[in-house]
Amino acid sequence: MHNQMPCVDPGRLESDHVPLAESIRRLIDVSIRTEAGAAEVAAAKARIDSAADELSRALRPGPFGVHRMPDGQTIACGNAVVGVRNPVAPPLVIHHDPDGLVWSEFVLGVAYEGPPGKVHGGVCALVLDHVLGAVAHQPDRPAFTGTLTLRYRRPTPLERPLRAEARIERTEGVKIFAVGHLAAEDGLTVEAEGVFILPRQYRG
Repeated sequence: MHNQMPCVDPGRLESDHVPLAESIRRLIDVSIRTEAGAAEVAAAKARIDSAADELSRALRPGPFGVHRMPDGQTIACGNAVVGVRNPVAPPLVIHHDPDGLVWSEFVLGVAYEGPPGKVHGGVCALVLDHVLGAVAHQPDRPAFTGTLTLRYRRPTPLERPLRAEARIERTEGVKIFAVGHLAAEDGLTVEAEGVFILPRQYRG
């Protein structure tokens, strides 16, 4: 399957697409916060529409999917959590420690708001699903979410440093049991337990 993955140009990714996504993330943030007048908003909209029209002249059909780097590593450019080309993604950078711990440190801004000043509970679930999935996923052997159970201990703050982490608790046949949590500077906010399933084609 992996030999069918399209390659991505790392030079263009870093010079063109990552800065474009970062600019759009800023645009999303300021479009929520702005108190500009009607004329300024209309003028900005016209420029945004013009930019969208320009970029639309060369579109890849369908989702962007997973791409392969020249060194053989894969990158999910369009992923909703880690996609560097996806302005909706924070994006998280996932770290794998030698002892099996997977973690990420990040800040979620106003685009992820639920209750005033707090991260939307569904966004917390999205982040934890990905981080627990990252610990269950092995190179060339993906694992997909079977169940995800969350315990919301207290609200998760917006615009503050956050840390998500996970580790494998145990493995039973084709099922991988992972546990993890989301925490703010002053303590844990969400606990998670997940069961991840190896797809049939990867079962030995």
